[in-house]
Amino acid sequence: MIRPYRPSDSEAVLTLWLDASIQAHDFVPKAFWQEQLPAMREHYLPQAETLVLEENGQTLGFLSLHEQRLAALFVSPDAQGRGIGRRLLDEAKRRRDSLELSVYCANTRAVAFYAANGFVAAAEVHDPHTGQPELTMRWSRA
Repeated sequence: MIRPYRPSDSEAVLTLWLDASIQAHDFVPKAFWQEQLPAMREHYLPQAETLVLEENGQTLGFLSLHEQRLAALFVSPDAQGRGIGRRLLDEAKRRRDSLELSVYCANTRAVAFYAANGFVAAAEVHDPHTGQPELTMRWSRA
């Protein structure tokens, strides 16, 4: 079931985010992600429209939207490969006519996932926080 984020989801979502970030971004030091936890808790989650995918009371994934931006889409490492990311992405597309996101170029699995789901690379920049190259990708219903 995909449902709106509740404050009581905070620890499960943050744990999932940290675990998935460390796994997907092994080219960025683990300490960087750990240092981002307070900002995720205090700024990013409260400012975004966040949806949680839950099965049997367990949080398996979440997405965060901020205006037309897909700010986050993460699936628990233990639940990857089961279509959860696709379900979340389909829900984001249902809620918006266009979406933009940033994804690290080195995260080839995510780049391929977004491309397979209709996103097109629009620009490449360097993330000022990590120095890593990242793609801006866009999708539009039209």
